[in-house]
Order: sequence, then structure tokens, then C-alpha cells
Amino acid sequence: MADRKTERLMNLIFALLSTRQFLSKEQIRQAIADYRESAPQAFERKFERDKEELRELGITVEMGSNDKYFDDEPGYRIHRDDVELPDLDLTREEAAVLGLAAQVWEHAQLAQDSTTALLKLKAAGITVDPDVVRMAEPKLSAHEPAFDTIWTASTSRIPVAFDYQRPGHEPARRHVQPWGIISWRGRWYLAGFDTDRDAQRVFRLSRMIGEVELAGEAGSYTVPEGTDLNDVAAALFPAEPDRTAVLRVRRGRGQSLRRSATATRELAGDHDELELPYAYTWDLAAEIASYGADVVVLEPQDLREAVIARLRAALGEAS
Repeated sequence: MADRKTERLMNLIFALLSTRQFLSKEQIRQAIADYRESAPQAFERKFERDKEELRELGITVEMGSNDKYFDDEPGYRIHRDDVELPDLDLTREEAAVLGLAAQVWEHAQLAQDSTTALLKLKAAGITVDPDVVRMAEPKLSAHEPAFDTIWTASTSRIPVAFDYQRPGHEPARRHVQPWGIISWRGRWYLAGFDTDRDAQRVFRLSRMIGEVELAGEAGSYTVPEGTDLNDVAAALFPAEPDRTAVLRVRRGRGQSLRRSATATRELAGDHDELELPYAYTWDLAAEIASYGADVVVLEPQDLREAVIARLRAALGEAS
């Protein structure tokens, strides 16, 4: 019940935040599954409780009319300026946790219900601004069939068995005690203890063949004390920034880029120029492309070309 309530509150925030119009109660009810499935009186009670809970969280639900000249039905919305956070100064570890949470969110029912709510608003003729929910937009998708099972096994400490095929080799059966999942350069990896080889190993999820089998009970092993997946990743993918990118970034955008910048200069208009050290062209190009027209690479040229290539590929997939 607590999870259902949390999903409903988040869907309500998305619905009221993603439109500049006031939404009537009926529009809100039709956009959110938990409301839609409730009887009218139950919906009224839930909606009033939810509004009050949002207010207690510091989120003001504004009530008003879409037409000031006519006495139409009052509606509700959340004003963007009331809920936007100032620039956050996060440590590298804190940023990593938030990034992983956003990535995993794509697999949660919450993301599906929120998307459904926005689609229903569009279908009802309500103008929706998707930019306001960029804070919850994952930068990395996880479409590997093994992801959900591996995630469950890692968080519940369940051993797994799977067929694994390395480039140039035949598939081989592996038995692993999962420690956790690592994302790197657009790929997901499982870090854990390979019981057949009696050693720590890392496996790319996309190389797992067929179904991943849960091969034990929850809590049947423990992760060695002091294990740090950051250290595992560093050992697997060592790299120090050895190049510097110069970017033109629209003011108020590209917060993750701004946090990593070593220098920031104001430009004319509403843009800033950032100097950003980096190690991998592919990684930085993927992040820059995710911001669309808000970020432009000034130099180096190979990074600029990599971003353009990613944007063109995205346009090709969308067409």
C-alpha cells in the first residue's frame, strides 16, 4: 500500500507540474490509474489527502481557472518556480547514487505509470511540457533481458547461473554470487564471485545467453567485507581525464556538466562557456547529446563530430 501511495503522489506531481494549464479534477482522475480505479467518493478523499500531503512536503498545489473571464470549473497545477531546486553541489559518490537511481527508475512501474499519465493528458488536449521532468529522465537505458533478474539477485543475495559467451569463444555455463551492477560506457556489468573459478569476476549483461537462473535462496551468501564496486570498476576500466572539452551551455541547463567543469565563463545572451576534462570521447558525447540543443561542443573537433553522429543516429531511429 505504501508503494502504491508513493506512485500515486509522484504521478500527481508529474501531472500537475507538466502542464501550464489548470487541470480539472476529472482530468486528473482520468490521468492517474489509482484515482481512475476508485469510486467517486473514494477519489475525492484520496485527492484531498494527497494535496495536503504535498503541501506538508513543501509543494504548493495552486488552484485557479483557465479563463479569467468565465466562471469555468476550477483546476489545479503546480507552478514550476515553486518546486525547482537550486544548483546542487553533490559529491561524486552522491551523484553516482542519484544517477543509478534514475537509471533503475526506468524499469520501475512508477516510470510506466508516469508516462501513461502524461500520454493521457496529451490525448485529452492538454499541453504538456516534457522538459520539466528532465530531472527524472534516465541517461542510460537497460534493455538487456538479464537486467531485471540480475538486479533482483544482486539486491537479494541470490546466486545465479547463466550461459556466457565471450568474443571468439563458445558459450560457457557460469555460476556467480552477484555483488552488484556497474554501468560503464553505455553497458551494464555484473560484478560478483565466480564459484566455478573461485575468483572475483565481471560479466557484461549483453553477453549472457538465454535466461538467467536464480540458483539458490535469498541471503544464501554474503558480499566480502570492504567490497567497493567503485574499486571494482576502477580496476576494470582505469582512466584519468587527459583531454579538455570547451562547451557552450544554455544557462540553467547541463547541471551534471557544470559540476565537472574546471572553468565557467559567461557568454552574451543566455549561455555559458565551460571547460570540462574528460577521458573517453564516446562517454562524454553520449552525455552531451542527451541535452540536445542546450549544449554545443566548441572543441575539440572529434568530440563535436561524435555528438553530431549520435544526434543523427537518434533522428534516424525516431523517423
